[in-house]
Amino acid sequence: MDSKMMTISSPRRSFGRTLASLAILAGLALGVAGQVSPARAADEPEIKKIDWPFIGVFGTYDTNALRRGYKVYKEVCSNCHSLNLVHFRNLSEVGGPHFSEAQVKALAATFQVTDGPNKEGDMFQRPGLPSDPFPAPYANEEAARAALGGALPPDLSVMAKALEGGPDGIHSILTGYKDAPAGFKLQDGLHYNPAFPGSQIAMPPPLSDGQVDFADGTPNTVDQMAKDVAQFLMWAAEPKLDQRHQMGFMVLIYLGVLAGLLYFVTRKVWADQH
Repeated sequence: MDSKMMTISSPRRSFGRTLASLAILAGLALGVAGQVSPARAADEPEIKKIDWPFIGVFGTYDTNALRRGYKVYKEVCSNCHSLNLVHFRNLSEVGGPHFSEAQVKALAATFQVTDGPNKEGDMFQRPGLPSDPFPAPYANEEAARAALGGALPPDLSVMAKALEGGPDGIHSILTGYKDAPAGFKLQDGLHYNPAFPGSQIAMPPPLSDGQVDFADGTPNTVDQMAKDVAQFLMWAAEPKLDQRHQMGFMVLIYLGVLAGLLYFVTRKVWADQH
């Protein structure tokens, strides 16, 4: 009898010890997580959420904002950053800034594009054409680094998809410059910006109030310019977003109608059988 009791109770005691061990390990894990989380959170970029018009099933780009964002890119960002995957002709596409063909030709002509070689074998400069991609501000990476103290400005074609936070991250960085807090070790040549990973960024503040004039009378504050260029760069990264949203909505309607038809057909079939 005693041996049977021992046989039965031993697994119970073992199971109890296992639960106790797991509870201790869980407690230790929570304690460690509680100690690590604040440090980890302190290193995370401070990204402000914006209620963008293109978010959601019915979301679309704001054409006027895209046009203003293009102006900010051209007058400010294009001095250092390329937009290699975007062509001037894309500016006339539905869902984008939707400039007219004449406007696109005029806008492209304001850029100088390297072409050639000519009959003498030399490269030459000419006004841009709608078929051209946006020209890079520097001939190569070495020239960019030499002009910017060793920093290499990234191409902005897909920055709204690659950067943490997407367009929110772009807006937060452009509006996030401030004085470093006491005790923060800021490296030489860098600028304090808590919206950037590590809170240090090589790019100096690119925007200032009143820097870019908007023809539609929109206030040209840093916040507004940052929102407009962030939306423009989101369009550059996803130019077919409006069409995808429209297609998705049509698919939902189709599936809803199909589900309704299947429901009534099924009811009819079962009703006939009874």
